[in-house]
Amino acid sequence: MTTITLPELPYGYDDLAPHISRETLEFHHDKHHNTYVVNLNKAIEGTDLAGKTLEEIIVATAKDTAKAGVFNNAAQVWNHTFYWNCLKKNGGGQPTGAIAEKINAAFGSYEKFAEEFANAAATQFGSGWAWLVADKINGDLSILKTANADTPLAHGKVAVLTIDVWEHAYYIDFRNARPKYISTFLESLVNWDYANAKLAGEAAGVEK
Repeated sequence: MTTITLPELPYGYDDLAPHISRETLEFHHDKHHNTYVVNLNKAIEGTDLAGKTLEEIIVATAKDTAKAGVFNNAAQVWNHTFYWNCLKKNGGGQPTGAIAEKINAAFGSYEKFAEEFANAAATQFGSGWAWLVADKINGDLSILKTANADTPLAHGKVAVLTIDVWEHAYYIDFRNARPKYISTFLESLVNWDYANAKLAGEAAGVEK
């Protein structure tokens, strides 16, 4: 049986400072993310979902209200793992490569994309996520916001970039100033290399 595990962060606990602190990463990754992993493994133990991949569990439970608890924990494990990879030391700013071209095609300019992405993240009521996603058929980019644990996987979209706007993602460092967290994410933290890799994988038909 395959056990869902907590992935290590792709950087050190101090590498995102001063924007995201060690304390935030220790609470967010080691406690919040890990709790979803523990709860998911307990929920699928002894069921027909045991041994399936995280993505398979999400797809299998996305529309099954009787398995909402399984979906919520599985999706949060996946969402958080994706989010960690969307951050990097000395990140942010203007994208380069294919993602820059696709953003210009979809939004007219990077500045327009940043405005729309920031607005989606700021106006997601309560807990949730803002995403840059690609259409599986034509690869066109769009912005999607999801509440709570909801994820693009449940909507047939390919995730390219995300920002976590649950309060535990930013409250230690930014208190209630979600807009400042969002602008800091775009200016100093975005891992455009990862977004380009996601885009290239989608174009090559690689499952996310």
